[in-house]
Amino acid sequence: MNNRKYGDKEVDVCIVGVGAAGGVLAYELSKAGLDVVGIEAGPFWNPQTDFASDELHSYSLSWQDTRLSTGSDPIKFGSNNSGRGVGGGTVHFTGVFYRFHESDFRVKTSDGVAEDWPISYQDLEPYYTKIENDIKVSGPRHFPWGSFNGPYPYPEREPLSANAQIFREGCEALGIRSTVAPLAILSAPFDGRPPCTNRGFCNEGCMPNAKFSTLVQHVPKAIKQGAEILTDSMVTNIMVGKDGKVTGVEFNHEGNNYRQLAKVIVVAAFGVETPRLLFNSACAQHPDGLANSSGMVGKCIMPHSGHDIYAKLDEEIRFYKGTPVMAVSQDFYETNPERGFVRGYSLNAHGNRPLALAKNLAVEAGYWGRELREVMLDFNFYAMATIVGEVLPEERNAVTLSSEKDEYGLPRPQISFSYGENDNKLIKHGVQKANEILEARGGKPIFVVPDTGHVMGGCRMGDDPSRSVVNGFCQSHDIPNLFICGPSVFVTSSGANPTETVMAIAARTADYLASKMQKGKIDKEM
Repeated sequence: MNNRKYGDKEVDVCIVGVGAAGGVLAYELSKAGLDVVGIEAGPFWNPQTDFASDELHSYSLSWQDTRLSTGSDPIKFGSNNSGRGVGGGTVHFTGVFYRFHESDFRVKTSDGVAEDWPISYQDLEPYYTKIENDIKVSGPRHFPWGSFNGPYPYPEREPLSANAQIFREGCEALGIRSTVAPLAILSAPFDGRPPCTNRGFCNEGCMPNAKFSTLVQHVPKAIKQGAEILTDSMVTNIMVGKDGKVTGVEFNHEGNNYRQLAKVIVVAAFGVETPRLLFNSACAQHPDGLANSSGMVGKCIMPHSGHDIYAKLDEEIRFYKGTPVMAVSQDFYETNPERGFVRGYSLNAHGNRPLALAKNLAVEAGYWGRELREVMLDFNFYAMATIVGEVLPEERNAVTLSSEKDEYGLPRPQISFSYGENDNKLIKHGVQKANEILEARGGKPIFVVPDTGHVMGGCRMGDDPSRSVVNGFCQSHDIPNLFICGPSVFVTSSGANPTETVMAIAARTADYLASKMQKGKIDKEM
């Protein structure tokens, strides 16, 4: 915050949330000459002073506000889902950077379930390429799945971690294809940032800035283009004029309330906070919440099934060393009718750290006391693979408002989630395959820790305003100058980590907005 009296100036675009999507939007729109303000609930991190190679310290990077989680399979919230601060989740993600496959955009057509996206892979392809080049993704010379097979802008990361080697050798023994994972982590210097030194603390914030985040890449460039970023500022309400269009936002900074007027509002928050804000902004013109004439706001929440599969080997693996994810197989990504379920998953060779493992074993797998201690004594001998499994959209999986209030007097979000029959069949198959891979390399299956991650959906795209919240350019069907951009607009979840697709959609939305707006003017359609 600076000394400007907020509310006295209407800007072209106000972005709520400065994470993966918001950072890209801030840069691209300010570069196009628009007057942009981004508002972020958390701080503006300094990697050299605010990050540490410390698991407990890293909790400060994630959104720890209370979320009420219900359903048969309640979603775990915290560090594995959303960030709090400039850069959002990109500050503490693993850097895994996959494109979606063509089939991900037409699941209804190809598999008879879920819905088709209103956009195709081809619509996003130039933006995938742009983002990969803008941040210099490091990846294999040949990626054998999907439409894009490489090469990536920068060569693959070396050396492989022992955990990744174990995974790849197990795959090879079974005739399963695997490759080095494409990563938003530098393998050579770029733009004043150094290559990765394999510290391995990607989830704790990258102190050297070898790992990409919008905090270190897009936001500084946006500020140089004239964008303003307001931090430690919680947006509590989106204001609406008599004509039903949005006029600005209200936010709280250090206990004081302010407002920011804007011609266009883009909500680029997390999959929980986005529908929550739309509900909390209900008004006479939009009594059920903003952009919710369809009743679809908050519905069809989709996390990835992210079960962690562990095996014990006779040799030391030390799977805390190196970048957490360095190998992948997507051989089980597409639908195969012989498996008895539709869609599929990625398998990532995934490292872990002692506190995270102990906590997960105690909370999720029932280990405690002497039994937990004995398991942890063998920490260096474990190898691990993780499923990134597609979850099908169901309207019962939803974000709503609870009766409990937060520090701002706003209802807290309540998230109900339960896996469906297809989801559970997919998880069972993925756990079995991961165990087979680790066994093929000499591992003994020891435990499975259920987990979820990457919450998507809640404000999905679509051409039919009665069944969706935004159109293919993330523009609200109900309110033409309100945009929603980020994982909330996903129609299906895919079997791949979503960050690259979030950023590609944001870049495409920025192009659309820039074409509709000129400095001080706005297209009549908005």
